[in-house]
Amino acid sequence: MKQPDNFGFGEEAALLKASARKFFNEKLPTSTLHALVAADHRPERGSECLWDPELWRQMVDLGWTMLAVPESAGGVGMPAVAVAGLAEELGRAAFPCPLLGTINASYVLAACGSGGEQALAEIAQGRAASLAVTNEQGSWAPGDTGVTDSAGKLTGTAWYVQDARKADRLLVSARSDAGIALYWVASDATGVTLHADTILDLTRDQAHVSFDNVAAVQVCSNGLAALSEALPAIWTILAADMVGAAEWQLQTTVEYVGTRQQFDHPLGFFQAVKHPLVNVMLQIDRAKSLVYNAACAIDNEPERAVQYAHMAKASASDTAAFASGRSVQLHGGIGFTWECFVHLYFKRQKHSQMLFGDAAWHRARLADIVIGPVPQAAA
Repeated sequence: MKQPDNFGFGEEAALLKASARKFFNEKLPTSTLHALVAADHRPERGSECLWDPELWRQMVDLGWTMLAVPESAGGVGMPAVAVAGLAEELGRAAFPCPLLGTINASYVLAACGSGGEQALAEIAQGRAASLAVTNEQGSWAPGDTGVTDSAGKLTGTAWYVQDARKADRLLVSARSDAGIALYWVASDATGVTLHADTILDLTRDQAHVSFDNVAAVQVCSNGLAALSEALPAIWTILAADMVGAAEWQLQTTVEYVGTRQQFDHPLGFFQAVKHPLVNVMLQIDRAKSLVYNAACAIDNEPERAVQYAHMAKASASDTAAFASGRSVQLHGGIGFTWECFVHLYFKRQKHSQMLFGDAAWHRARLADIVIGPVPQAAA
């Protein structure tokens, strides 16, 4: 199928993106964000989950948790390009909330067919969710799970669970004699223990979650297929978040070098400052195009979605690294201080770069698709 004009980003998607930007600007400007998550500068501070649950409830009231939920399960079922627009604004605001995890879980549950509809209905009603599908080695590939199912009881540990302390529900992959299945578990269920991880990113929290004979509802018997189908959307939405954060980094740095004076000129007057910022802009434009191309493929060309999503996540990861480095460097000495807001985005971008595969990993998978796997040498 031919892709529609403008990646299918229509009026509804534009209105959603604009309303999201207004909401984030009004409810949690960067100065308020910094005061919320970075009030304690001590390096020995413990792992914290700092966010505003009231603002999350307002986001639920706006219907944002329903966007990736199909209409058949009580959601809105908006196209992926619209969801990507919202994720871009979420990244621009570095907003601490479980929205990304909830959207990810929605895409996986939607791929589960009728078995996932009850869980999707809970998300549509405002339940926050997170994926618990990663093993201790950090592999989130379908089938790599540290949880087992025995007679309907889950045992083991899921690692690197994002925004776990904000989530009401966990979508867990577990292995049984029949293969990999997916289970819907309340985060406060008996036998579920959240072990908070200390991470660099101050705008998110992470945990490894242990299950001790936890009774769980199976939502999908073929978890491998559901996870594989949802991965392009997960990669694409995360890439959109990274593009939005990079846009904030660029805009903030341009504003700073336009006002900071050196040698009787604004810093932005000098080519050594001007040219790197142009390069950041070019990388953002490239990554953004790939993000919306991937989202459009999810909506219109599902057979190309995996390839395009690899391209989007690889480009967004490279852009995140480059924009982060330039934003700190071009803020000069103040850019390295705790008081400077750019460090919040630097840390969020570093976390996002590695989440669900860094640029090198995605390029390697893309090469397998485009030119085929490299033959293994004989022993």
